[in-house]
Amino acid sequence: MRIILVTGLGGAGRTTVAAATALAEARAGRRVLLVSEDAEDAVGVGGIGGVGGVEGLPEAGNPRVLRPEPAADFRREFLALQARSGVALDLLGTAPFEDAELTELPGSRPFALLRALREAADGDHELAVVDLPPLPEALAALALPEQLRRYLRRLLPPERQAARALRPMLAQLAGVPMPAQWLYETTARWEAELAAVQAVVEDPATTVRLVLEPGPAATRALRTARLGLALHRLRLDAVVANRLLPAGSEDPWLAGLTAEQHRHLAELRTAGGTLHELPHLGRAPRGADDLALLAPAGTGAAPAPVPAWTVEDRREEDGVLVWHLPLPGAVKEELALVRRGDELLLTVGPFRRHLPLPGALRRCAVTGAGLVDGDLRVRFTPDPGLWPRTS
Repeated sequence: MRIILVTGLGGAGRTTVAAATALAEARAGRRVLLVSEDAEDAVGVGGIGGVGGVEGLPEAGNPRVLRPEPAADFRREFLALQARSGVALDLLGTAPFEDAELTELPGSRPFALLRALREAADGDHELAVVDLPPLPEALAALALPEQLRRYLRRLLPPERQAARALRPMLAQLAGVPMPAQWLYETTARWEAELAAVQAVVEDPATTVRLVLEPGPAATRALRTARLGLALHRLRLDAVVANRLLPAGSEDPWLAGLTAEQHRHLAELRTAGGTLHELPHLGRAPRGADDLALLAPAGTGAAPAPVPAWTVEDRREEDGVLVWHLPLPGAVKEELALVRRGDELLLTVGPFRRHLPLPGALRRCAVTGAGLVDGDLRVRFTPDPGLWPRTS
């Protein structure tokens, strides 16, 4: 199944484009799921049925709608955790919370969205269109599963889990209580759920569609998006230039706005890749008829694969191994590298990621790096004390 993740600048029409894409694909005869909190409220989609709290089935030619519900999702997960921790909470004399008194905490929305993304991937649809938050929040949410899995492995390494029978003895020897078994079990469950979501995000059939309204911020947003997507190994399948004003107006004021908009549109065209151009309707889109005018032309062919991160062996020529990390649009002043054990902490503009080193590079020391035409080349020199001898 293919998944299209729709994001972009705030106010650029992400939800409208997501709903229009889902509706057009459903009318083309595909089984489509639209994942969005706001599709009906934002664009007045009529006749779209749904799942996840929406009664009824969609009419023929309409997508189903799955609405993430962050507040309900938070309450359900909190109460489940409270139930699993019941024994420990009873020993502490804690009064448990009831469903009616729980309110959604800040930060719960990305988790509800990621859980909905996994549900979408598990369905029997041919295509899922996911309405993501604006670009910065969307990239942060998509990176969340990998980051949280890393934190869990550091805080509670599974390989250090002591056998249940040895816990009392180890607690006496160490003089401190050992982590409870429920904590490891909960961590293992979270790890499995996060791994499943990460697999969906990193699947080659999952792509990102960027919605922009041509203007001064659009080109910068596209460059930022390309950097973030490249760092996290995500695929950009198309850019949607939304709300294009009609050319040829006799009104000088409107003609000036149009000319400025089309100058920025030309910059988006030169950036390369697939570009869909959608008109400004002169009004807020309402209903399926308006959405039919705003659907990008099909899901398109699968985007080119993400360039591989390769290790070049240059020991005979220069005595080094070179790790190639393609980062299109990166500039030297916005790059930072730090080696931490078997990881490389890479900062690119506003983004940061811990990259596990390939096996061969773990036995090397970082001795330099350079950026050549968007290709970050990190040089590693083999450590004689760790590298196998050849003679």
